[in-house]
Amino acid sequence: MFTGIVTAIGTIAKVEQRGDLRLTIAAPLDPARIAIGASIACSGVCLTVVDRGGEAGDAWFSVDVSGETTSCTAPDMWREGRLLNIEPALRVGDELGGHIVTGHVDAVGTVAEARGEGGSTRVTIHAPAVIAPFIAAKGSITVDGVSLTVNTVHDLPDGACEFALNLIPHTAAVTTLGALTQGSKVNLEIDVLARYLKRMQSLRS
Repeated sequence: MFTGIVTAIGTIAKVEQRGDLRLTIAAPLDPARIAIGASIACSGVCLTVVDRGGEAGDAWFSVDVSGETTSCTAPDMWREGRLLNIEPALRVGDELGGHIVTGHVDAVGTVAEARGEGGSTRVTIHAPAVIAPFIAAKGSITVDGVSLTVNTVHDLPDGACEFALNLIPHTAAVTTLGALTQGSKVNLEIDVLARYLKRMQSLRS
């Protein structure tokens, strides 16, 4: 379980094809606090640590990414040099600063627009029809692992939607979202309550 509050920005330092992909990710973490078998969210994707090392502030950890995961996440994100939003799993007693996040990507969205608005950046994202009914104004959504609040939702004739959100300067600076431009692909995870509603709706139909 995660909160969508990013701890660090990591960099994919090495990619190996071993049937599945073996990634080595460099991040300014403390390896002593990264356990083998622990879960870490990487740009919204929950992955399992299989190795780690380095020193405090200059750590690395390795994860395996299955074909299923690569097929369900943003294209071109599992490549050497890619920056990732990193969040270790929530510990008992930690502050729930964002919202409950599972690290399971529901769909890939496309940035339709990113423009300055006051001191912030207003980002509009096109979401496919499969998750559009579960995105609500003032509700929570996870974009590349970052917990954000939806400002507005515009439904489209084909069942898809476009939703808008604001990135304050702090969020843009401490996550990868500050680099989003028109056409960028992002991992989307709907709110966990919406996930259960989605399941209930599918059973009814």
